[in-house]
Amino acid sequence: MTASEPPVGPSRRRSAWGALVPVVALAAGLLFATSGQTAEGSDLRAGDVTELSELIAQRNEVIAGQQEQLTALQRRTEALTDQAASRDGAVASAQAAGDAGALSAGLVALRGRGVEITLDDAPRRPDGSLPTGARPDDVVIHQSDVQAVVNAVWAAGADGVAIMDQRLIATSAVRCVGNVLLLHGRTWSPPFVVTAIGDPAAIRAQLDASPQVAVFEQAVEDFGLTFAVRDRPEVTVPAYTGPLDMAHATAADG
Repeated sequence: MTASEPPVGPSRRRSAWGALVPVVALAAGLLFATSGQTAEGSDLRAGDVTELSELIAQRNEVIAGQQEQLTALQRRTEALTDQAASRDGAVASAQAAGDAGALSAGLVALRGRGVEITLDDAPRRPDGSLPTGARPDDVVIHQSDVQAVVNAVWAAGADGVAIMDQRLIATSAVRCVGNVLLLHGRTWSPPFVVTAIGDPAAIRAQLDASPQVAVFEQAVEDFGLTFAVRDRPEVTVPAYTGPLDMAHATAADG
């Protein structure tokens, strides 16, 4: 060490830290200010949940509006097709062929004798606790439960099936996220109501014979979920009004 170099000791190290303290304080202040502006006085985490809930509600409103537009356009298309069919034999022939398959495709509303099936989550206890030995997943309706019921109803020879008044067709998919049902681009919360036109006795027999439904019924017994099947002298399943575009298709043999 030369005579011109000052000694390096505690006083110099304290001086360096002292210079950094204002910088750190300034950076922290900027972070707090930014967070405050973002949260606007609210909990940032709670805000995320609220925004997601609001987003779902907004998307449902948009989809409902688009569905109304689609229905109006479909009616307009049908009117124009009728006009063309009255002047062109080829169009009339194609229209007749399409009309013949409309019933099988679920594009016609049906009314007749059938059943109404309700599936619902288990009610919570007054103190909010779960039944003894139950997990949160045990007390809610799952995709497998809804699918098991729908499969049994189809196996019983039902002429038409709807969930939450949404007609099921060959390309309909039953999906759940948590206990929320996703069907035809919209979300539905329990209780889920399945409406089917068919022989009530045959539907009940198929429900009793289904191993998948038996698993669900065991959960109903253990945890208090709702599974109610009611015979109805007359039920209505609406026509399917959604898009019919298919990403993939294979021609049937023959």
